[in-house]
Amino acid sequence: MNKSVIIHVAITALLLSLLSVSATAQFSRDLQYFRAPDKTGLNIFETPKTTDVPFEGLNVRIGGSNTLQFQWLDHENSGAVDIFEIGPNFNLATSNLDIDAQLFPGLRMHLRTYLSSRHHAQPYVKGGYMQVDRLDFISEGFLQEYMDYITIKVGHMQNNYGDAHFRRSDNAQTIFNPFVGNPIMDAFTTEVGAEVYYQRNGWLAMVGMTNGKLNQSVVDAPEGQLQTHVSLLGKVGFDRQLTEDLRVRLTGSVYHTGQSQRTYLYAGDRAGSRYYNILTANSSEFRIPRFDPGYTNELTAIMINPFVKYQGLEFFGIFETASGKAMSEDSRRTSNQYMAELVYRFGNSENFYFGGRYNLVTAETRSGEDVDITRFNIGGGWFLTKNVLAKLEYAHQTWDGYQSNSVFHDGKFNGVMLEAVISF
Repeated sequence: MNKSVIIHVAITALLLSLLSVSATAQFSRDLQYFRAPDKTGLNIFETPKTTDVPFEGLNVRIGGSNTLQFQWLDHENSGAVDIFEIGPNFNLATSNLDIDAQLFPGLRMHLRTYLSSRHHAQPYVKGGYMQVDRLDFISEGFLQEYMDYITIKVGHMQNNYGDAHFRRSDNAQTIFNPFVGNPIMDAFTTEVGAEVYYQRNGWLAMVGMTNGKLNQSVVDAPEGQLQTHVSLLGKVGFDRQLTEDLRVRLTGSVYHTGQSQRTYLYAGDRAGSRYYNILTANSSEFRIPRFDPGYTNELTAIMINPFVKYQGLEFFGIFETASGKAMSEDSRRTSNQYMAELVYRFGNSENFYFGGRYNLVTAETRSGEDVDITRFNIGGGWFLTKNVLAKLEYAHQTWDGYQSNSVFHDGKFNGVMLEAVISF
């Protein structure tokens, strides 16, 4: 029996056992301090500090998501470097398995497994964490006057840098993203750490620390080489429904890693780009057309995110500046990202939407090029139910400033993407 068969048999057995537990332990699919993975979770960022869900014993929630795309894109470059010939067809379907468990009042666990992803056809665990909103497991009402405003997250988890990750596609969980692709400079990593939140009257503050490692190991770097150092992150912001029609949110975030053997903020997503085989001649190049600035040794990143929703019209933006260097470099470089997203949702329950997104990255590369990468998206979607979404978009991206021997020299792609999403 080969390894792939063994893995699938093990997952099938796990699902059957979990379904058996769920049948006896699950009272409802509602959990405390929880962001639903369907349409009702739209425009929820950090989980709120209020809940109307009572604790009635162990509650295991089994969910997941599946996404299938039809891609009709064309790409080209100057021809100095060969690239794949691509045509209209379906991409690999992606799938997630989510297990969430309410363990005690205010104590919840989350685990996400990628069952199928672009970079790994075989299942693997993305990460998981414990979220603490009450300390009743110590004694009922313990420090409640503080825990009314404090949340603690601990685990091997996606780090809360910026707000873009609340709207990005996470492998098959694509229902929160109104478009298909993620930002060009896509900040995403999963590291072991802890985050502490304070939320009160619309104000938000968060401090966190991680071990800086994507792949966990206790093995130190050889003597004379840099060790992997901790990463520090923080966020402050304001988020309030000012009137019945108007909500305003503004946050600022920072992520910092000092001299370290490796940083992963822009190279930590193992699921790959949502646009397949763009400007590549090697199937292992799974992150293009994203941009990784290559700050592998030192990194400081700052992101500011405004979000405004007035009735059905919503605006989300990114201003991001990142600086750092690789081990072989003597001085730091800087990259800037700008993104503006305007979406209008309509229908009796805002089950239809259309909108546009403009995304620009300006950066100095390791080889000294001053480059601009620009993407424009226009499209829309239809929520057939709160768990099912169909999207259609047109995307156009260009690369400027790259040297003539680069695959990105005079590079561009454009075309249509159709994406179908199920999330529950």
